[in-house]
Amino acid sequence: MSVVPKKTGTCVSSMIPELANVPEDILAELNQICQVRKLDAGQVLTDAGDAFDTVGFVTDGILRMQKTLPDGRQHVVGLLVPGDMFGRVFDGPMQFALEAAIESTLLTFRRNLFEALLSRSPALDRIILLQFLTEIDRSRDWMIVLSNPRVRGRLAGFLLTLCSRFQTVENLFGTMNGRLTVRIPISRADVAHLLGARPESISRAFHALADDGLLEIIRPDLVAIDSL
Repeated sequence: MSVVPKKTGTCVSSMIPELANVPEDILAELNQICQVRKLDAGQVLTDAGDAFDTVGFVTDGILRMQKTLPDGRQHVVGLLVPGDMFGRVFDGPMQFALEAAIESTLLTFRRNLFEALLSRSPALDRIILLQFLTEIDRSRDWMIVLSNPRVRGRLAGFLLTLCSRFQTVENLFGTMNGRLTVRIPISRADVAHLLGARPESISRAFHALADDGLLEIIRPDLVAIDSL
């Protein structure tokens, strides 16, 4: 892996605002052990099953969570955006591969060092617990999106998720003639994996939403949204 870690001189709490609430001594130690990693689009952070000794937070960009099936097919099962945590504390290897969907910046910690701080700080422990609970809530919301029997309904739910949860990702949103433009940060094949559909079904769903006047397809990865 060609990821080059770089010691950060930036305060942890400025990159992950939630960490500003931990005691100053714990925050100082977090600053001492943190590293900044930058990933190019398509660069793999870890493969499923690896003994991944890192935990951290996405501070910019998007990470893909991927699962390889026994027949070799790869499925995107989730996306991590700024503020999301990755890695498994007090646990075994990662169950999913992590790969940068676009150019991304991560704030990382050696897992054993982070776990030691976590054991000593109830405030830090609470933040991590809230991260996990938030992820569970998002998974439940995503189940509602996937439960829609029509692909166009699932696609509309995905676009709504982009417009809400992905607001902190740079260069995804703009305006055109008074309408919101949204850049789709993953390929049509990845969208299909997320939504449990075939790429051609996703393409038809985009055109169905366009035919109904809900959006305009500017290019395959860029749409202008009127309403959903």
